Order: sequence, then C-alpha cells, then structure tokens
Amino acid sequence: MSNLIQFLNGAFGRVVRVALGVAFIWYGLLVLGGTAGAILAVVGLVPIGLGVRGRCLLELVANKTAGTA
Repeated sequence: MSNLIQFLNGAFGRVVRVALGVAFIWYGLLVLGGTAGAILAVVGLVPIGLGVRGRCLLELVANKTAGTA
C-alpha cells in the first residue's frame, strides 16, 4: 500500500485526485442533479482539498489504523 500512497502523494497523483474531484462535481451537478448530485458534488471537494493540500486520504486512514494495532 505504501507504493500507492507514494504515487498519490506525488505530483501526478495530486493532479489525478484534483481531476477526479472536478469530475465528481461536474457529474453530480450537471448529470445527476437534485439531492444526490449535490451530495456527490460536496464529496468531490474532498479529493480536491486533499490534492491541493498534498496528502492522500489513504495515508491518513493507514496512519490511524497503524496507530491502533
């Protein structure tokens, strides 16, 4: 899993996460619409925020579970 986290924290991985977040927002607002679309659009903000910040959600989860083991 560490190779995946290293990739996602790299420059290309960050761009992929931001693009995925934009795709979620676009799909949610323009294709789905309604409440489900709004929820998907808000969920799309997570990969954008983490991509800009430079941290991967998998890294945060892995650190949390590693601390409890």
